Amino acid sequence: MTGGRTIAVLLSAGCLAISGSYTAAEAVNSEGVQTTAGVVADVNGQPKASLNGPKSTVPTGNEAKGKGTRQTRSRVAIIIDDFGNGMKGTDEIFSLPIKLTVAVMPFLPTSQQDAKRAHERGDDVLVHLPMEPKSGRPEWLGPGAVLAKMTDAEVRQKVEAALENVPYAIGINNHMGSKVTGDPRIMGIILAVCKERGLFFVDSKTNYRSVVGQVAQEIGLPRVENHIFLDDVHTASHVRKQMRLVQERALNQHYCVTIGHVGVQGKNTAAGIRGGIEDMKNTVDFIGISDLVKEEWKWAPKPTLP
Repeated sequence: MTGGRTIAVLLSAGCLAISGSYTAAEAVNSEGVQTTAGVVADVNGQPKASLNGPKSTVPTGNEAKGKGTRQTRSRVAIIIDDFGNGMKGTDEIFSLPIKLTVAVMPFLPTSQQDAKRAHERGDDVLVHLPMEPKSGRPEWLGPGAVLAKMTDAEVRQKVEAALENVPYAIGINNHMGSKVTGDPRIMGIILAVCKERGLFFVDSKTNYRSVVGQVAQEIGLPRVENHIFLDDVHTASHVRKQMRLVQERALNQHYCVTIGHVGVQGKNTAAGIRGGIEDMKNTVDFIGISDLVKEEWKWAPKPTLP
């Protein structure tokens, strides 16, 4: 809320309302369309990530180091986006019996409250940074958005302000952002701020042609990416099915990063995750994204800011 006015944020191709009408499919449909089972495509229909097929040709984590290191159990990091505005499903998500990663949008009525609640519960906190998409009106993003037309100084100011607004953040991930995540100049600034503060960036993979991973590696940050959207269809049964894909990927490739959402269908997302936890509890460990980054990428942050 700014100046006493309620801020409604709409997302293209389905219209997301931060004031309470957000659904996960709308987020995916605006930037990456779920096509056949296990495959995510961008807005042009290009395949974005195989969820149950061959490994990516781009090595990540210990694959990139050629160590082949394996822990006793595979690990899953569940990120829940869109906290910050008292969204539906918030209580249900916070009642899940695992460590989560809570992505909080800045400058909204419950941004600080949700971040504090997550921290007190032992969850990781990310800044869910609004970033301009390829389609849709930029003003739909909400307060504090990073836009492609901004100068270097303006981008830096937006990122630093968002980090100051969301307490306990150990990193950033993108809200929307298919246009900005394809822009090396802007991502270079965002990732430079992360490095200065000892943070990392999780690419939500809303853009098939994202440059985030490449730029991160070039400046010495880990390449951390979402693999599976849980709630592109708004039913608990679908989320539970997606959790099985998460389990499969984790067992095959040692770890998996997955994203769900609070919002209009947040209770369904929580219910599906809860069922998936029960199915998976004997085969994987659920950990925060910071634990995964430290273990898989041997991330040892070296902040340069005082």
